[in-house]
Amino acid sequence: MKNKIFNLAVIFFFLGIMSGFAQSETEEFKVYGNCGMCENRIENAATAVAGVSSAKWDSETEMLKVSFDKKKTDTHKIQMAIAKVGHDTDMHKADDAVYDDLPGCCQYERLTGDANRK
Repeated sequence: MKNKIFNLAVIFFFLGIMSGFAQSETEEFKVYGNCGMCENRIENAATAVAGVSSAKWDSETEMLKVSFDKKKTDTHKIQMAIAKVGHDTDMHKADDAVYDDLPGCCQYERLTGDANRK
């Protein structure tokens, strides 16, 4: 009897782990910035969104790789949070006043228009 209970507990444990993995999603998208200060700001804004488990921005490619629980958030919300701290994405443009308040080294070359960036 103890063996059966133990086996059931193990099965439920693994099912719980597998369902947790199924909710996780990883995506990459462009976030405009320049330097290490940008990297910290972008990653902190992304990880502050509920459901985001990790975020890593590459200054060379300007690509952010973000892992999140798709039941709690989505890329739209993550990109909105990043735009609120002054960094444009292909989906959202940062407010001009917020961008203007960034340190000089963080003021990347902005493209015109809100979407369909190169």
